Order: sequence, then structure tokens, then C-alpha cells
Amino acid sequence: MTAVTAATGTAPATRGPRGLTWMVFRLHRSALWFWLMLLAVAAGTLLWAYGPGADAAWEEFRRMDCGPTGTPTLSCDYAGPAYQNYDRALALGAGLLTLAPLLTAAWAGGTLTGRELENGTARLAWVQSVSPARWLAAKLAVPAVVLTTGALALTALHRLVWASDGELRNGWREWYDPTTYVANGPLLIAYLLLGLAVGALAGLLLGRALPALAVAALTQTALLTALAALRPHLWPVETLIGKDQYPDWIGLVVGEGAVTSTGARIDDPICVDDARCLAEHDVVGFYRDYHPAGHFWPLQLVETGIVLSVAALAVLAAFRLLRRRTGAAV
Repeated sequence: MTAVTAATGTAPATRGPRGLTWMVFRLHRSALWFWLMLLAVAAGTLLWAYGPGADAAWEEFRRMDCGPTGTPTLSCDYAGPAYQNYDRALALGAGLLTLAPLLTAAWAGGTLTGRELENGTARLAWVQSVSPARWLAAKLAVPAVVLTTGALALTALHRLVWASDGELRNGWREWYDPTTYVANGPLLIAYLLLGLAVGALAGLLLGRALPALAVAALTQTALLTALAALRPHLWPVETLIGKDQYPDWIGLVVGEGAVTSTGARIDDPICVDDARCLAEHDVVGFYRDYHPAGHFWPLQLVETGIVLSVAALAVLAAFRLLRRRTGAAV
């Protein structure tokens, strides 16, 4: 009777969520909160620009006769305080999004893998019921889903703001500006996944938090710089030719110069209106290679494919490195 009473009177042990996914969330909840805070700040600034910021800027433009119902004057060449606040909000929202891939690489190298190898947490998980391969897969998959979901929502919001006030922004912020270009398409998600992969690989290579953080951040910076320099050459350019002067500046200019009577391209001799100088160099016109706004999506998609391919190679290298170090345990 006593045994039965004791058995029935014992409350069942309560258990919280279990599994690799919960483990990743629990270990890196500070990073999750930081990511949510960054998304909230970026969303808040973009929503302000979409609503009150744009309204105040339009009202200011109308007072200067710059609005769609006004007559343009020289004052339209100057941006007042309201427009400057609107522009800062756009810059802050897009800037936070484009800074995120670098922060992701630093975090993935220093905390996601580097610190856990340094303090032995990873090996403790491996000797229990979690294989190294499953451990690394969870370490990559859970942050990838969180990063992709947040970036997808913010990219959609940025595109909404960008599309709503094109006339207000005309001449001040272009589609090919680096922060705008990245925040306006799938390239942001690709860069985030690249940062995650590069950071995880750096952490596995070095096995120490601070060195991995530094190497991941430097590597990601180098990759972002190289890809930005390569960007204008990822899609065939269009060319305009002017007879007496350069064609209008209507997009992302890739190259320009002078054209001879044979059709050859040469460096601009800077003759301006000197007919004799132009004749000496056989200059009959001027060309400008450029990307129009219609090239945004081809450029975005090609660069996104390249970035995702590099990220996939980094992930593959991370798994191969883990297999070599852990042997048959993977």
C-alpha cells in the first residue's frame, strides 16, 4: 500500500523541448535576440521612411516647387532637412541589412563553432548521441532558416519603400548604390548564408573563438569587396554613342571614352571643344558602356548564384574537414 501510494503520489518529471534544434536555439539565444533587434530597428526605420518620412519630404519639395504639381526651380537641386531625414532612414535601414552578412560571419566563426570547439562543448555532444555530422548540420541549418526568414521579410519591405517613392528619390539614390542594390533582392540572403558558411569553416579550422572571429570577418570582407568589383561585369553592357559629347548618364556606367572614324575605342584625349585636337586623334564621337535599370535582375541573379556556389563550397569544405578530424565518428 505504501509503495502504491508513493508511486501514485510522485509527480512525473517534466521535460522541456529536446533535440538539436532546441539545443542550438538555447545555446545561441543571445544571437537570436540580437538578430531580432536588428530586424526591428531596420523595419522601424524603413516603415518611418515609407510613411511620415516620405510625407514630410514631399511637403518640403512642394514648398520648393519641386513636387509633381509644382514648377521646378533651382531650389530643387537642394535637399532640405525633411528629405535628409528621409534619406538617412533609407540609408540606415539598408545599411543595417548589408552589415548583417559581416556580423554573421564573425558570429559563426567566433561563437557558433569556434567557441564550442575551444571549450569542449562540441566534443561533449559528439560522445553522447549526436554525431559530428548531425551536430554541424544543425549548427548550419537552424541559423540559415532564421537568417533567411528575417532577411526575406526585410527585403520585401525595402523593395516596397523603394518602389513607392521613386520620383521623390530621383537623382539622389540610385538602384546600383551598393547598400540599395544588396538590400533590394535575393543577394542579401545569399550573402548572409555565405557569412554563415565562411564563419563555420573558420571556426572548424582554427578551433578558437577570437582567431576564428577575426579570420571569418576578414575573409567575408574580402569576398564582399571582390564580388562588388566583379558585379558590373556579370552581364553584357549596353552602349550609347554621342557625336559631340558623352551620352547622358542614365545608369551604372562601366566604361567610357572616345571613338575614332574606324570605330576603334581610345582613351578620351580631353580635347573638349578643340576641333584641331579632336582631328589629330581622329575622334568622331564618344561612347559610354552602362547597365540600365532593366539589368538589375540579371545582375542580381547571376551574383546570387555565384555567392550561393561559394557558400556551398565552404559548407562542403567544413564537412570534409570535420570528417578528417573525427574519422569514422562522422
